[in-house]
Amino acid sequence: MIKNADIHFNHLGTPVADNFDDVYFSNDDGLAESNYVFYQQNDIPRRLQNHDQAHFVIGETGFGTGLNFLNSWLQFKNHLANRQHDENKVQKQQNVNRLHFISFEKYPMKKADLAKALQAWPELAPLSEQLVANYPMNLAGCHRLEFENGQIVLDLHFGDVQDAINNMSYSPSGVIDAWYLDGFAPSKNPEMWQQSLFNLMVDISRNSATLATFTAAGFVRRGLIAAGFEIQKAKGFGRKREMLTGKLAQANAAHSAPPYFANQASELNNVAVIGGGIASSAVLYSLAKRGIHSQLFCQDSQLAMGASHNVQGAVYPHLQAKNSPHSEFFAHSFLYAKRVYQQLTNNGFSYDHQWCGVLQHAVKQPLAERHQNIETKQLWPNELMHNVTCEQADEIAGVESGYAGVYFPLAGWVNPPQLVSALFEQARALSDIQSHFNCDIDTLEKTANGWILKSEHKQFGPFTDVIICAGEHSDRFTQTKALPIVGVRGQVSHVTASEASKKLKTVLCHKGYFTPAYLDKHCMGATFEKNSKSRDVTEQDNITNREQLLNFYGQCDFATSLGAIDSAKAAVRCSFIDHLPMAGQWAEQSDYINAFANLRLGKRYQYQPLQKSQQGLHLLTGFGARGFCSAPLAAEYLIANLNNEPSPLSERVSQAIHPARFIVRDLIRNKI
Repeated sequence: MIKNADIHFNHLGTPVADNFDDVYFSNDDGLAESNYVFYQQNDIPRRLQNHDQAHFVIGETGFGTGLNFLNSWLQFKNHLANRQHDENKVQKQQNVNRLHFISFEKYPMKKADLAKALQAWPELAPLSEQLVANYPMNLAGCHRLEFENGQIVLDLHFGDVQDAINNMSYSPSGVIDAWYLDGFAPSKNPEMWQQSLFNLMVDISRNSATLATFTAAGFVRRGLIAAGFEIQKAKGFGRKREMLTGKLAQANAAHSAPPYFANQASELNNVAVIGGGIASSAVLYSLAKRGIHSQLFCQDSQLAMGASHNVQGAVYPHLQAKNSPHSEFFAHSFLYAKRVYQQLTNNGFSYDHQWCGVLQHAVKQPLAERHQNIETKQLWPNELMHNVTCEQADEIAGVESGYAGVYFPLAGWVNPPQLVSALFEQARALSDIQSHFNCDIDTLEKTANGWILKSEHKQFGPFTDVIICAGEHSDRFTQTKALPIVGVRGQVSHVTASEASKKLKTVLCHKGYFTPAYLDKHCMGATFEKNSKSRDVTEQDNITNREQLLNFYGQCDFATSLGAIDSAKAAVRCSFIDHLPMAGQWAEQSDYINAFANLRLGKRYQYQPLQKSQQGLHLLTGFGARGFCSAPLAAEYLIANLNNEPSPLSERVSQAIHPARFIVRDLIRNKI
């Protein structure tokens, strides 16, 4: 578990870390010191004028109060504002239009302490209030926070900085352009200021990355030189005589992934997105935040007519009693999705929803044992999930059930079609998106000029990239027919609410789920029929749904008093056997066999170069029943990788959702 920092405020109102006996920022003028030592001494103002990418990435070794981040955000806003007044200069240079800030914190502040500490800087209030509002819970791993409609990105890693860097997913070219080597003084926090940290900094740095730090300690200077930085002394801030600055002449081409799980950047000049549900809207949003032109191709007459078409959908993470890649992915995906959906509301895009919590009842003994195991391991913050007794569960639900369970207080339900549309409209507000409805793409053709999409007698393109978000239809193309989709049909019944059932205050999960009343109806379901792609509604499934509910709640007034089932919806959940989605470039089996044949022999070396015959074809599919929890972060991960940006997912999660994972597994097992 991640522990909060123990702090107090000194007589000047400056926060002091009790465990390190050191201040978080200068008693004199911490903001001015931050700007001088880190932003100016890394020469960021000049470098923003002529940079080789549309995003600039800062890495920081200790987040603390977030003062360095907030100053960098403020300075970058000023840079963008000033640039608008000099159109001639803009035309001559690469536009840096996004600031990406990666920071690490082993002992995050409590939110109340953070808010109090930042009151010292009223000039930062418009920014610090947003930071405090979005400040994440104590969950280990990377929290991606976005501001200014994605122009400012903060990847806040909770945990030890060295562990976090070791867990990161990054390419051989590195990700960091400038380092803020910050933290408590070396004499107060020697555990951080280690040679191993300096070496890791080089691993994820780009060519010509710079660094700046407030200290001039000799062992720090020698360690940075040994790691590969060219180090100079500079005048310190205020009463400090000296500080250190540095530059990395040559990145060391380290990489986090073996070549069969490597991700490659793409052009992303003109992108075709095929689909019409939450995955396609999420990927369009991630493209739009970056100003990347895209077109949507949907076979239906409007959005969310497939698996995203239910009246109410529960949104909560699927967590295990171990810190697995699966649990890590869903925990962070859920929190990211909540931030995205809240931003939609803040920006005026409406969708019916209720963050009323989700109560997972222990309706069978194995579930009760699983819940107890999760509580014993104490892996997850109480704010994310916690066990409740029968009495507590009934108080939360507002109805009597007699079951204990696990409660997800931040979860709830959304109206899926409305949310898909809201996310799509947010994307359109940021970028011009051409939409093609009633357009059934049946053929993809790769040409020398790019990808061509064909539908009956029409064709579209060329496109640099195609992203398939078509759910159970993702395997319909010649290129993707080998996609090992597991189609699971499910029917949700809409049952008339009663006076007793209207008292329900939270979503109930048993074997299926049951929602609070909405428009005088409850959603009840869902059935589970493997290897079926039928969307036909059947009366038998309505009967099954009611019987399943009564099987667990036959003693409860809210269940026995329900009225008639007057409608239902059926859809096909698209999933894979490991219950994780795919996000990444299409993996052609023959390409992988040719390149990585030695995996059959148990070797991890002497590979051939991977020839990607379907370069530019990507997947974002397989979300099963958890698309509204996981699609936004998976989409952001996909586009960040393709745009050569820092990844919001760890390397192990990246490999877990990689489209080549089943091919690599079968090669290792000598099955292909």
